Amino acid sequence: MGIRVYSIIAENMEEAHRLIASVGADRAGCDWMAPKAVHRLVMLDGVRPEQANIIKQEMLAKGGEAAVSRGVVDHSVAETRVLLMGTLRQYGAFLAKLKCQPFGLAALAGRIKEVLDGQEGYRPYDLDCRGKTLRLGERTLVMGILNVTPDSFSDGGRFCEPGQALERAWQMVSEGADIIDVGGESTRPGYIPVEAGEELARVVPVLKRLAAEIPVPLSIDTTKASVARQAMEAGAHIINDQWALRADPGLAAVAAEYGAPLVMMHNQNGTRYRDLTGDMVEYFQESIAAAEKAGVDRAKIIVDPGFGFGKTPEQNLEMLRRLKELRCLGRPILVGTSRKSTIGKVLDLPVDQRVEGTAATVAVAIVNGADIVRVHDVKEMARVVKMTDAIIRGNTGAV
Repeated sequence: MGIRVYSIIAENMEEAHRLIASVGADRAGCDWMAPKAVHRLVMLDGVRPEQANIIKQEMLAKGGEAAVSRGVVDHSVAETRVLLMGTLRQYGAFLAKLKCQPFGLAALAGRIKEVLDGQEGYRPYDLDCRGKTLRLGERTLVMGILNVTPDSFSDGGRFCEPGQALERAWQMVSEGADIIDVGGESTRPGYIPVEAGEELARVVPVLKRLAAEIPVPLSIDTTKASVARQAMEAGAHIINDQWALRADPGLAAVAAEYGAPLVMMHNQNGTRYRDLTGDMVEYFQESIAAAEKAGVDRAKIIVDPGFGFGKTPEQNLEMLRRLKELRCLGRPILVGTSRKSTIGKVLDLPVDQRVEGTAATVAVAIVNGADIVRVHDVKEMARVVKMTDAIIRGNTGAV
């Protein structure tokens, strides 16, 4: 048939290096050409016309492109979105020029670079969980859900007693859980908030029992700094905050004091968004900045897009489709879809029949960049994780 012609995709510099090297190029050639092989789209929102005109001019001059509102040229619009399009090589030259421009564009150049760097992902590293270690970035980790509440939507009341909780935790570990997430307050639709004292009465006895025997890190699922502090004293290793410091900013100081990794989930009242990913990225950037200001090591911050929180079913599914866009934060991503109502609505199935639907969402989340998945059905989802990792990460084990 002669010369074969087919498409190739390089999602980051590492893949670009590998592909260029595969044709026989030397290392210097790979270094020079790789930035030309990776194309990025970056959206800027809230750009003034005088800024947009300079941005478009400079991006075009470097061989890239910038889409702006038609009203930018004659200043008939007060603000515009700007969609930047270019290779990493073009962005490098563009940002160098942007740093020399007025109207706050020098600072904007730094923010664009942060987003581009975040999209490259992070190298695998050991996450210190107060003496226990999790390896992030090599395989997808499984967080097993252990609700010690009487009213959780899926397993309320089943594991409230410390002995029952310990038995369930051991079962999840044997099935492949890398983390056990302990929660003492239900967040199901229509839940009734509980006082810190009641939440502590539920989680502390369980945490003490688990900390003495369970080998994997324990996460405390709470929005209260007072609960997180007592949980740390009881032996918890990770703080999982479903309001990303919005409910209680003091959680950041507790995480910093105890050296605990901090999971921050996107959440909001209502389901209105200007742009789903854009709003979420801004939310996380603010939370990450607040956490770092309180002394939390950036390497210990994990983000959770909040499937089922502040989103319609359609928005939940859109979030999964666009999950890769959160990579620009440069932080590990945790996704919790297990048995959620969106799955029930799509499949028209009750909570106890959503394993297959959960499996689909877990697989898609991993494909799109999830590093940790939070699940009820550990045995089944650990298998889904292993198979998906074999496809996406090349973790084939004994194959």
